[in-house]
Amino acid sequence: MIVLLDNGHGGLINGEYQTPGKRVDWGNDGIIYEGEFNRAIVAGIMEELTKLKIPYVNICPEHEDITLRTRVRRANEYPPRNSFYLSVHANASGPSGIGDGGEIFTSVNPTKSDLIATIFGQEFKREFPHERLREDTSDGDLDKEFNYYVLRHTKMPAILTENFFMDNLNHYKTIHTNRIGRQRIVDYHVKAIVRAKAELFNT
Repeated sequence: MIVLLDNGHGGLINGEYQTPGKRVDWGNDGIIYEGEFNRAIVAGIMEELTKLKIPYVNICPEHEDITLRTRVRRANEYPPRNSFYLSVHANASGPSGIGDGGEIFTSVNPTKSDLIATIFGQEFKREFPHERLREDTSDGDLDKEFNYYVLRHTKMPAILTENFFMDNLNHYKTIHTNRIGRQRIVDYHVKAIVRAKAELFNT
């Protein structure tokens, strides 16, 4: 099994963030750039997968904001039967209010992605028993379904994780900019990958 890791959005180059928006400025409490957070989580996942000898590819190692089309094209170069695509993000509520918890997305309609997403949801709940997993159980599983470009166009199973809300000050302080909080995000992803490998890919 090969894990295709995608850290969403751009990063920082010489102190300049490469993606319009996708940030929250908390004034005296600092600022968070989603792309930096996503890259930190993927870097942590790669470190742990290296220790576990689980093959992976960072399909977007650049700090520039690589197009979704390019990300998908790179992913689709790998064998679809023996890989899955994992896109890592952080959420924001915007003017709708203050959101809380995490989410896991797959494309619309039942696929192997739903099975992987269920494992990720279970591991999220184990790692964060007092936090909310924002579920949609209307189709019998816990993931939310949405036709995000990277989920719709990748040939292999694909999921997208939204890891708490940047515009929730508690999440910002305890998860997004906290070393222990970030490691917990990494840990739940890695535990889910290990389970998916053993339970769904027979490797």
